[in-house]
Amino acid sequence: MPITVGELLEMPHLRLRLHSGAGALDRPISWTHTTDLPEPWRWVAGGELLMTNGMPIPRSASGQEELVRQLVEHGAAALAIGEQMYAPPLTKRLARTSEELGFPVLWISFPMPFVAISRAVAEATLLEQSQRLIRTERIYQALQQISSQSAGLKALTGVLSRELGCDVRVCDRATGYDWYPGVAPFPEEIRSAVAERRGKLRAGVIAVRLGEERRALMVDVPTHPDAVLVVLPEQTEQPDAILLQHAATVCALALSQARLTIEHDRRRGAELLLQILDEHLAPAVAQRRLEEFGLRFEEAVCVAAWNDDDPDLVTSAHLKLWRSAVSHVTVHRAGTSLTLLPDSAALQVLVQALGQGGRAGVSDLIIRPDRMVDAAREAMWSLDIAKEQGTPLLRYADASPLLGPRNPAEARALVDRVLRPILELPSEQANELLMTLRVFLENGRSWQRTAQALHVHRQTVLYRVRRIEQLTGKRVADTGDLATLWLALKAL
Repeated sequence: MPITVGELLEMPHLRLRLHSGAGALDRPISWTHTTDLPEPWRWVAGGELLMTNGMPIPRSASGQEELVRQLVEHGAAALAIGEQMYAPPLTKRLARTSEELGFPVLWISFPMPFVAISRAVAEATLLEQSQRLIRTERIYQALQQISSQSAGLKALTGVLSRELGCDVRVCDRATGYDWYPGVAPFPEEIRSAVAERRGKLRAGVIAVRLGEERRALMVDVPTHPDAVLVVLPEQTEQPDAILLQHAATVCALALSQARLTIEHDRRRGAELLLQILDEHLAPAVAQRRLEEFGLRFEEAVCVAAWNDDDPDLVTSAHLKLWRSAVSHVTVHRAGTSLTLLPDSAALQVLVQALGQGGRAGVSDLIIRPDRMVDAAREAMWSLDIAKEQGTPLLRYADASPLLGPRNPAEARALVDRVLRPILELPSEQANELLMTLRVFLENGRSWQRTAQALHVHRQTVLYRVRRIEQLTGKRVADTGDLATLWLALKAL
């Protein structure tokens, strides 16, 4: 068992005195740490006796209260302050907070060397350090044993729960739900407590009170900012803070392995979807390949998704679909994703993944393999209308028609009539002119803004637009011609 604050106080040669927090002398001390830096709670992992010469102690009562609260939240065992050094007078507010939160504050008599206290704690915890080393080795052995399993992260948290003697989960930081699909979620109060800490975690172990006697411990998962390790200890148990840090590290390794597998599957699905859209696969082959991903044409829908405010939400939406156990294939193109979902019921998961600024357009039911290309067009057209209307989700059947083509035949005819002279140029020249035309129209026909957007000289934009006018016979100064060019671009 580790030494407690009370036992340390009873060692006469250390000459420690209690300032406040007499009701919490049974708090265990796993180690000692000395710092004279501001915000000293940033330098503890949990369970330490924090010793200071007093320089980090704020002078204000509110600052001293915040110091105690932060040390408690980060799991420090106690605070020991050197007397006759640099500490300002301790306020009644600090003492009151110390008593309320059950956090001991001690005085270190001058000139007692801090290292003598560290040595006493180290000698008292030699057996525990040996046991911690053995348990740490078992934690890393567990990672080695499950690394080849497809559900490695799920299996690992089960092993960690048994090793640490408490419920251990890896959760999504934004929602509080388990990161791995198919796991029964925490009770709502715990899930909400995790979600409320979004963006507020820092180094070390964070303790969150769930009531009078219950609490949850949270630890950042290294290199995975969207994940957090959540531990629910028994009321009488205090998990070792260093072991929790090791647990978070092995979970990070397992999470990386899981992400690699998910990304590999996403790329396989993207390659398949591109082959289908480019009509490189026979319908029967396409249907068979998609069934391997759990998708059936009879119920599938095609969804085009976009979020200009936060494009990362679009590119990571496939991860949310996986975590919700939704079968899918998806491909990303120029900030827009095209996803094939098993049915309309899966749409809500995708919409939630896109965030508040997300927009999604949905095709009609695909029904046949040879209708995939048309379904993709329906989804893209629906997305365009959803953007214009500011609608999060718009189905093709519900989309109010734009002033333009609504089927592939009309679109091809309009493109051929207006843009054919440009499309017959070498591909590099054609793409350059079409890009210039699109940016020019999107920037309100401003020569300067278009030049800035394309990173070219204003005179270059002028030359290209004049070239477009010569090839198409349309003038950008004419309202009717301008509308025709815009609709042709949308049709293309």
